[in-house]
Amino acid sequence: MILSKEQQTELAECLLDMGALLLDCGAEISRVEDTIGRIGRAYGASHVDAFVITSLIILSMEFDEEDSITETRRVFSSAGTDFYRLEKLNDLSRRCCAAPLPLDELRRRVRHVAEGKKPDSVIFLGGVLAAGGFAVFFGGGIADGVAAAVFAVVICLLQKRFGKTRISTAGSNLIIALLAGLGVGLLCELLPVLHMDKILIGDIMLLIPGIAMTNAIRNMLGGNTISGAVRLIESLVWAAALAGGFMTAMLIVDLIVV
Repeated sequence: MILSKEQQTELAECLLDMGALLLDCGAEISRVEDTIGRIGRAYGASHVDAFVITSLIILSMEFDEEDSITETRRVFSSAGTDFYRLEKLNDLSRRCCAAPLPLDELRRRVRHVAEGKKPDSVIFLGGVLAAGGFAVFFGGGIADGVAAAVFAVVICLLQKRFGKTRISTAGSNLIIALLAGLGVGLLCELLPVLHMDKILIGDIMLLIPGIAMTNAIRNMLGGNTISGAVRLIESLVWAAALAGGFMTAMLIVDLIVV
């Protein structure tokens, strides 16, 4: 496939969009670099270099000895995990590698994936099942599971709300943990039959950055030391903010009760 200079620039922009989306969905660094490289070569690039860290993508493509292009993209990702969009991006990349799409169609599909979101009902249902299930699994009763499920809905609503703001993940985790902890603590004081620790265990599972930590270690083991170290530090900060929020909530509840 022979591309004009304008088409090469458009292709680079599409690849940067895909890379940024993959990072935002929680994909590991090696996956992002491999996807960009494979699609670039499928569209006729003789050589593709992609350098990716959690906040930056540098892309260089060569189409012949005198025809090359280099683009960079600053990435502001939420560092969350969205398997719904990640699966669609993987499917799109496989289709492009098998039979390259026209560039305008590729851009349209990338934009469609970017705008697509998992239905809120699925997110809320998953939160309810996870929080309620973990609360019961770790020794709580049915009432504890129901209470954890109710507060899971509150946590999902808060996450959705903070996702539309500029507040960092660590900051939002701190506020959500504080509010959820206060709510659970006050409810348990009103209803002594409930167990605060079991309810919090169930709800905290919705906020722990387990996949982010796992991907961070995987990135480091795969040779992407910088990205892995940055993501691991971020995950530890988020976890510390989460713990600080719940601990502060429990202290406040103890002070109120006394």
